[in-house]
Amino acid sequence: MSSTNTFHPYAWCAWLAAAALPALLTRNPLYLSLTLLAVGVVYGALGKRSALARNWGAFVRFSAFLWLLTIPFIALLNHHGTIVLFRLPATWPLIGGPVTLEALLYGLTGGLALVTLLMAFAVFNVAVDQARLLRMTPGFIYQAGVVAGIAVAFVPQMVTTWSAIREAQQVRGHQVRGVRDLLPLLMPLLVTALERAMQLAESMEARGFGGQMLAATTVERQRNQLILLAGLGALGAGVAGLGFWTDRPWLVGVLLAGGGALLIWSFWDQGRRVRRSRYQRWLWSRVDRIVLVISLIAAGIWILAMLTQADWLLYYPYPPYSPWPTFEPVLGFAILLLVAPALALPPR
Repeated sequence: MSSTNTFHPYAWCAWLAAAALPALLTRNPLYLSLTLLAVGVVYGALGKRSALARNWGAFVRFSAFLWLLTIPFIALLNHHGTIVLFRLPATWPLIGGPVTLEALLYGLTGGLALVTLLMAFAVFNVAVDQARLLRMTPGFIYQAGVVAGIAVAFVPQMVTTWSAIREAQQVRGHQVRGVRDLLPLLMPLLVTALERAMQLAESMEARGFGGQMLAATTVERQRNQLILLAGLGALGAGVAGLGFWTDRPWLVGVLLAGGGALLIWSFWDQGRRVRRSRYQRWLWSRVDRIVLVISLIAAGIWILAMLTQADWLLYYPYPPYSPWPTFEPVLGFAILLLVAPALALPPR
């Protein structure tokens, strides 16, 4: 077991859910900045243990670069707001007019939420290797697991291969002076990435990934289909209720929880009929339980705030709302709990 796979994969799944909730539920820059800082601490702790962190680091830097590009783009094209920073000539197409602080903040918070979400997924991919992700895939949808395995492996392998090809070409004296000089880099990159992805898929098929599903009776199939439809319907109604039933938060919570429970039960019921061989079982350690409990507490605080105190999460810089964000210590405490994996990691 590698040094990065310190915790149980399900503990990391709980941590990922807790880290993704602030980026999905609010645009408050204070909460998003604090979440990005907490996730960055965990990423830095894992980066000292795995070479994959460097590969995902390039991906995160690229997303941060795109974020910096979107901020002036939104600020120049959106002229709403009351706090004017400066004005451009009205005769200029699209960008002519006032550049407001509200538009600048809107672009800043939108990109900040995206970068925070990408950083959380980067931490998850560094902490949990591909084999464990595939093993977590329900057996009855093993075809989707093959596709997901190829997709997950494509980005980090592409970054690693790009670095190796660029170093090899530099040793040969190759220099990039124009677009044509990129061909000796791009062609080996594409061929190698696709070849490795196909090797992964073939090795999974050769090992019988997914197994064979035991035959189900007509009554069992109809029952599973009804439960699946009921779960999807409850989730859809709960998501719609977030916007239309704001005065009934508990009803929305019951629909979301009930729909999720029905889907999980349906997946478990179908997955237990798939024959799978397990040569090594994942064990729960004391640290795994601590990380799981802390992550569930952090996620529970955010879900409870969404259902009961939705105004805590609201941030919209344009009038009639204030462009200055508010801060609730309870939500800040929930975000600080995300640093638990970095503190619980054993010495190298």
